[in-house]
Amino acid sequence: MPLLQVKEVSRHFGGLTAVDKVTLNVEEGEILGIIGPNGSGKTTFFNLLSGFLKLSHGEILYQGKSINGLKPHTIAKKGIIRTFQQNNVYRGETVLANVMLACRLQDHVGFWGTLFNMSRYRQEEEDKKEEATKIINDIGLRDNIHNLARNLSHGQQRLLGIAMALACKPKLLLLDEPVSGLSLEEMHAIMEKIKEIKKWGITIILVEHEMRMVMNICERLIVLTFGRKTAEGTPEQIKRNAKVIEAYLGTEQ
Repeated sequence: MPLLQVKEVSRHFGGLTAVDKVTLNVEEGEILGIIGPNGSGKTTFFNLLSGFLKLSHGEILYQGKSINGLKPHTIAKKGIIRTFQQNNVYRGETVLANVMLACRLQDHVGFWGTLFNMSRYRQEEEDKKEEATKIINDIGLRDNIHNLARNLSHGQQRLLGIAMALACKPKLLLLDEPVSGLSLEEMHAIMEKIKEIKKWGITIILVEHEMRMVMNICERLIVLTFGRKTAEGTPEQIKRNAKVIEAYLGTEQ
């Protein structure tokens, strides 16, 4: 059974159809890329998967169960975690504090548990610190663990955003333009880290305009044009697809 099944999914904004009857499966352990020109519905599609927008039509099944109508925090608790195009970090906090804050999204200690069982709370805080430190080391920010997020480079802030997503224990990680605006060196570092994340047993869907990235790390690509799925295949198949060349790749292919 696919990890994620998207069946005839649509989203309408008044008379505008942003996503139009998109159907696809995501297999556990793959890196799937979603590409398309500006305005093709990629970010809207991500918002539907993560619950930030409601479906107008269709169904989304995750691990065989419908997630239609669930709120974003409920979907996140199930293991679908997304990043955003803009760095979604707390710039006035340290790298460690940012990742520990993300770890708290999985917190099981409520108010009364905190009030009456401080030893348990302190132990969970120590556990979170240890967990956050490991994630920071794994993502490549060991030397910046006590630095403020505002003092990181643009590429390091992107890595911090991914580290925060990993702290939420994703089974399915949605990366929204992870290398947009980065230098070639920063882009390469992010690409290599995404390959590592896959080895950790995390399935990845990414939206990205940078064709060098998607062609290098994605095993399969979905092409959206005007909200519709117009092509699907391996990077090599997509490179040779006439509709894709016309709609998106142009002279880059």
